[in-house]
Amino acid sequence: MKKGEILEGIVERVDYPAKGIVMVEDQVVVVKNTIPGQRIRFRITKKHSGKAEAVLLEVLTKAPVESGPSCSHFGVCGGCTYLSMNYEEQLALKSGQVKRLLDQVLLSRQGEYLYQGIKASPKAYEYRNKMEFSFGNEYKDGPLMLGLHRRGSMYDLVDVSDCLIVDEDYRQILKLTREFFANREISFFHKMTHIGYLRHLLVRKAAATGEILLALVTSSQIESRYEERILQEYQEELLKLETEEKLSGSFAGILHIVNDSLSDVVKSDETKILYGKTSFYEKLLGLTFEVSPFSFFQTNSYSAEVLYDTVREYVGKTQKGIVYDLYSGTGTITQLLSPVATKVIGVEIVEEAVEAAKESAKANGLHNVSFLAGDVLKVLDEIQEKPDYIVLDPPRDGIHPKALQKIIQYQVDHIVYISCKTTSLVRDLEVFLGNEYYLEKAVAVDQFPWTANIEVVALLKRKTSLSQKKKGEEDD
Repeated sequence: MKKGEILEGIVERVDYPAKGIVMVEDQVVVVKNTIPGQRIRFRITKKHSGKAEAVLLEVLTKAPVESGPSCSHFGVCGGCTYLSMNYEEQLALKSGQVKRLLDQVLLSRQGEYLYQGIKASPKAYEYRNKMEFSFGNEYKDGPLMLGLHRRGSMYDLVDVSDCLIVDEDYRQILKLTREFFANREISFFHKMTHIGYLRHLLVRKAAATGEILLALVTSSQIESRYEERILQEYQEELLKLETEEKLSGSFAGILHIVNDSLSDVVKSDETKILYGKTSFYEKLLGLTFEVSPFSFFQTNSYSAEVLYDTVREYVGKTQKGIVYDLYSGTGTITQLLSPVATKVIGVEIVEEAVEAAKESAKANGLHNVSFLAGDVLKVLDEIQEKPDYIVLDPPRDGIHPKALQKIIQYQVDHIVYISCKTTSLVRDLEVFLGNEYYLEKAVAVDQFPWTANIEVVALLKRKTSLSQKKKGEEDD
C-alpha cells in the first residue's frame, strides 16, 4: 500500500469510535464512518508499520444490517453515523465496541468481570435537548446557511431542516432564524477573515417542562442602533411561533450572546436578555434542575434517567457517609445521591453550572449537598471532609493524571466511574488496576442514538477495603 492509493475492501468490524477495520494483504486499514459488512472504496491517507488510515470514497455495496437511511441528510451531515441501521443492530454494535475495549485491559490484568451489555434510549428519535447550529454558507460565496458542518469539513455547512434527532420545535426555530437573517442580508462571521456578525444559534429544550432557552451568538461587528432594531424584530418573530401554536414548548428565555473570540467556540463575552430569563428547568427522577446556556447537562433527558438510575443502582441504597461527586456539572448526580449519604460534595469547574446546581438543590429542598467551583485537581486539596465514596463523571478526555493519583490516595472502597469516551475510561482503568482496584461490573447506556458516542458506567472496588485494613491493624 502507498499513500494516495485507491483500494476496495469489506469492513470486517467497527471499533470505537466509528473506526471501520478493513484487511488488505494482512494489513489493517482504518476507515472511519463505515458499517460492518459494507464493501467500500477508499483512499490511503496515512501509513504506519502494519497499519494504515484511509478516507471513505464510496460505499459499493451496503451491509446486510443496513435498512436504508431515514434522514435526508444522512451521510452529508457529520452528526449521525449509524442511521442506516435499525436500532437493535446499532445497540449490538456499540455494546460490542465497549466489550472489546474493556476486555483488552481487564482480561489480562484482572481476569473475569461482569459486563451487563447496553441499555437502550427510551427515545431513538427527537431526543436531543441541546443543539449548537453554525452560521456560514453551504459552499464558498454561497447564500447564508444555518445548520451543521458537512462531514469532514470545517467550513461548509449543511441545511438540517429535516434532522430527526431533534423535535419539530428545533426545526421551526432553525427555519425561521435562517430565513429572518437571510432576508435582511446580514453577514456571518468568517473564520478566516474574522469579519462578520452572525456566529451560532444555541437552542436547549427541557423534555419534561417543554421550556425553551435560545441564544443567538454574534460578534460585536454591527452598528448598535441597527442591531437593537434587528434583535427586537427577531425576538418578536420567535414569540410568534409560540402565539401561533407552531411550537409544542414555550420560551423560557431568548438571549443575545456577544462573542468576539477568534476561535470557533460558543462562549460569552457578554450576555443580554432579550426576553424572559437566562435558564430553564428540567425534571429527572423526581427532582428539578436549573439549566443555563453553558452548564453541562446530559443532551438526552430521556436516556439520562436511565443513566442516573443505573448510577444509583451501582452506588446502592445503604448509607455511604461522605460522597464526592467529581465533575458534577449542574449537580444532577450530587442531588440524586442525597438520600444515601451523610453529605454529598459536588466539584465542577464551570461556575455557572455550580450556581445552577445550588439553586436546584435549594428548590429540591436538599440540605446535605454542597457545591464547589474549580478544577478538581486543585479543589481536592481544599476540601476538609475526606470521602467514603467517590463518583466520577469526567469530561471526554478523562481524568487528569495528577487528579487521578489524588483520587486513588483516598483509598475509598468503591468508585463509580461514568464515562462518555470509552477509550479514556480504559486508559484510566489501567491506572486503577495498578493501584489495588478491580472492575466489578460495567454497563453501556445509549445516550446518543445513531452517533458513534456511548456512555459507560463502571463500578470499581478496592481489593483490600480500608475497613478490612483497619481491622487487620487492630488485630495486630
